[in-house]
Amino acid sequence: MNDETAAAPRAEKDTVAFDVEDRIAWVRFNRPEKRNCMSPKLNRRMGEVIEELEFRDDVGVLVLSGEGEAWSAGMDLKEYFRESEQRGIGATRKAQREAYAWWERLRWYEKPTIAMINGWCFGGGYGPLYACDLAFASDDAQFGLSEINWGILPGGGASKVAAELLSFRDAMYHAMMGENLTGPEAAARGLVNESVPADRLKDRVTEVAQVLLAKNPTALRATKWAVRRVREMTYDNAEDFLIRAQEAANAFDAEGRKEATRQFIDEKAFKPGLGAYDTSRKANAEGEAA
Repeated sequence: MNDETAAAPRAEKDTVAFDVEDRIAWVRFNRPEKRNCMSPKLNRRMGEVIEELEFRDDVGVLVLSGEGEAWSAGMDLKEYFRESEQRGIGATRKAQREAYAWWERLRWYEKPTIAMINGWCFGGGYGPLYACDLAFASDDAQFGLSEINWGILPGGGASKVAAELLSFRDAMYHAMMGENLTGPEAAARGLVNESVPADRLKDRVTEVAQVLLAKNPTALRATKWAVRRVREMTYDNAEDFLIRAQEAANAFDAEGRKEATRQFIDEKAFKPGLGAYDTSRKANAEGEAA
């Protein structure tokens, strides 16, 4: 392979890779040669991929990871910043919209999402990190807001993510000092749920995904949206919102709730404090009732 071939830019369709196996969609940033930095091409492709997967019947959980040794080292300084800025404010705004649009879509995704942080997670990578419902890291992962080290503030939502997930003092230190956190440090501070040895990371994420797959999907969707919404509300507003949200969820999937109640009260087949009801038996119960 000559130098010209090695330097050839990756086609837009190849900037994201994904596989679906046992109802888990394994989506991966696919620019390992750039530590999976997010470029305008990658952001456009991510929007397409997550939209394609959102309503597929064979997908119940989405896992976001990165090819190679990085999750995402943030925004591509050359393609996302310099080249967009050289084309003027319109190109800059377009690049921003393409990135923020899929991050927002992921925050309100129809199905549970898990960030599997298998390496570097820097700067702009905090946007999709926060967008995912759960996050698991390898012990050797590195988390950083390095913006202060090259003269800018952590923008694009990164400062908001730090303020949301970390304590006030930890967020200030993280953003102002430009020092990295390891996987265990990120878990201890609440940036991710857990940190595990690298060779256990995919197994642990698979275990969590399988637990989610066994639960009522309507209840999961309502729950993840509710937790995000109530963080912005007063207690009274949250209480009222949750009452209405519960009513809407019950109306949308009344049979699921009835089946869970039947298994608990009539069959004594499960205990809610120790596990979920058997969602696969919904159709059977309806058939018996008919």
